[in-house]
Amino acid sequence: QVQLVESGGGLVQAGGSLRLSCAVSGRSFSRNAMGWFRQAPGKEREFVAVVSWSGGTTRYADSVKGRFTISRDNAKNTVYLEMNSLKPEDTAVYYCAADATMFVVPTKAFDYDYWGQGTQVTVSS
Repeated sequence: QVQLVESGGGLVQAGGSLRLSCAVSGRSFSRNAMGWFRQAPGKEREFVAVVSWSGGTTRYADSVKGRFTISRDNAKNTVYLEMNSLKPEDTAVYYCAADATMFVVPTKAFDYDYWGQGTQVTVSS
């Protein structure tokens, strides 16, 4: 059974930083892209960042470019999201996702097959 478990969320002041982690168990995703999405109250889930199987390719939403960094450690089957210069509009539940299709780097939620339960990030002004 595949499980994705996010951690690292919390409450932080604007301008602060958080590091989210997503630990994967049940199978290896070393040949698959891993992504982060977020959903704020009353809004649709939106793409945040994706990292390719090797870590060599990353893509970001324009709203987080230059502030967030996605990375992965395939030996630990873990993906990370380093978030700096946080803004109140970053407040959302953040979800980790894995794509079962190998060697693609998708940015749409419907392309992902496995999801974590989410971790709350709250940025106060």
